[in-house]
Amino acid sequence: MLSRAALASTRAWPAIRTAAACVALRHASNSSSSRKRNEPHPNSVPLEKAISILKAYEVGQPQQTVELHVHCVPGKGQPPIRGSCVLPRAYRSAPIRVLVFAEGAQAAEARDAGADVVGGEELVALVAAGQVEFDKCLATPGMLPKVARIARLLGPKGLMPTVNKGTVSDEIAQLVRFSKNAQDFRADRANIVHAGVARIGFSAPDIAANVAAVMDSIRANAVDSRARFVGRVYLSSTRGPGVQVADA
Repeated sequence: MLSRAALASTRAWPAIRTAAACVALRHASNSSSSRKRNEPHPNSVPLEKAISILKAYEVGQPQQTVELHVHCVPGKGQPPIRGSCVLPRAYRSAPIRVLVFAEGAQAAEARDAGADVVGGEELVALVAAGQVEFDKCLATPGMLPKVARIARLLGPKGLMPTVNKGTVSDEIAQLVRFSKNAQDFRADRANIVHAGVARIGFSAPDIAANVAAVMDSIRANAVDSRARFVGRVYLSSTRGPGVQVADA
């Protein structure tokens, strides 16, 4: 005869098998869901067709914005999805105000490159007091220890200059020019990137080239397979519908 402990263990087997089956089913469901996110919808269209559809909706409105919406499928250990890229044809929904922490000759270089606000330690105090408005913040390595005093103010806004983000450099003039012309993007909590990429009045090849540039930058965030990293992709305009793109 089996002991009480042995009987108890046999009674637990069905439960263990059921739990294992549930885990396997959940894994299969997640894998299936992931595959579906990466497969184009039957009604999705080529990028060229998507652009022509939006242009038809925006006849007579050349200044309307073309927006790209990319559903990313990050893997384990994926850092925040964000970046910047210079578009083949420049597009700006609004002017970018660039602030630079620099001193001496580097401050002069930043001004000549088009920086809106340039200064040294005195500018740190003005920013801390909330007396300066800006959209991007750059710094030279020599100014970084002084800028660190206001890291708690700049950090939560995503404005703190860091080497990893590429916003700290001795080549400050080049960095200012890039920041003035680059298009920034950042995924939301649902891992979806929303980015304006063009005016509807741009030519179809120009819009397609801008879309390709942003897509390449988004895929560069992937820590594993770039093919699996991008799921559904939509193109929309101010008044037009969201059109799923099959070949972005």
